Amino acid sequence: MKNPVLTIVVPCYNEEDVLPKTILQLSSFLREIKEEGLISNKSKILFVDDGSKDETWKIIYKKSLHDENIRGLKLSRNVGHQNALLAGLAAAREASDCVISIDADLQDDITVIREFIVKFQEGCEIVYGVRRKRDSDTFFKRSTAQGFYMLMKKMGVNLVYNHADFRLMSKRALHELQHFEEVNMFLRGIVPLIGFKSTNVYYDRKERLAGETKYPFKKMLAFSFEGITSFSVTPIRFVMLAGVLSFFISLLFGAYFLGLKFFGKTEIGWTSLIISIWLIGGLQLIAIGLVGEYIGKIYKESKRRPKYIIDIDTFNMPMPRHIINDGGNENEFYRTDLGKLPETN
Repeated sequence: MKNPVLTIVVPCYNEEDVLPKTILQLSSFLREIKEEGLISNKSKILFVDDGSKDETWKIIYKKSLHDENIRGLKLSRNVGHQNALLAGLAAAREASDCVISIDADLQDDITVIREFIVKFQEGCEIVYGVRRKRDSDTFFKRSTAQGFYMLMKKMGVNLVYNHADFRLMSKRALHELQHFEEVNMFLRGIVPLIGFKSTNVYYDRKERLAGETKYPFKKMLAFSFEGITSFSVTPIRFVMLAGVLSFFISLLFGAYFLGLKFFGKTEIGWTSLIISIWLIGGLQLIAIGLVGEYIGKIYKESKRRPKYIIDIDTFNMPMPRHIINDGGNENEFYRTDLGKLPETN
């Protein structure tokens, strides 16, 4: 097989602290594997700005003017990590033989990309980057992550254990991915559904280069719930089962209280009544909320709104070269031909 054209897609959201180091490491590594003959000289790195509020896009754009390996994709607003990743994959699909996705913090080991390419050349359409262990995680994070994977497996969802979004996908796999049109995208569950030949590459996860994680516990919990409700109706069935069990338990309690009345022992308090009311009421609220979550997903799907809107695309468009000096400062301010930045005198 000829040297494949590779695009590395990097979703970014408020990553100004870590981005200069990330760009330096990735661009240096890309040049190395080009020189080794693993990939084509046409290979690029595509940074996707997911509506950042800091200097993320300015950093990406300035670097892209000086480094032919760097390209940028700016979304019109923040749409979330999964949709930003989808935007990057879609933008790079036609120009690439394969695409690798990786997070901007570079906790994933970029050196195993060599092995990704080798596996791709051996015929694998999808290559998953999988963590060997989770020793760097806290006990709580490790145990909750393991519980999530176990729960998804019990519900029949085929997830790759300890895999996030560090993976290689061939052009063929990316074309099949576009056929999944749901709004609520959970790529870790969708990619295995494609079903092409795949393999795992194991690596040790590193510490974050700089900045703070964009996945605190609240977001991780929401992400997990999104994955569960996007792929299974088991939670609704579980609530129905809980309702059935509650019904039978109430029958047993009813028989118990009838027995007390039959034997003349009617001096009982309100404890059992209050507990029963709260139990049934709580189950009803959980059931209504869970059903509402699924109805909300159906509502979102029915509107068929776009997952993202691209503001600026320097990957598929000619690079603008207009440079404006910023009042004589050393830092130059670059604009695009799309009129996003004002002219100066």
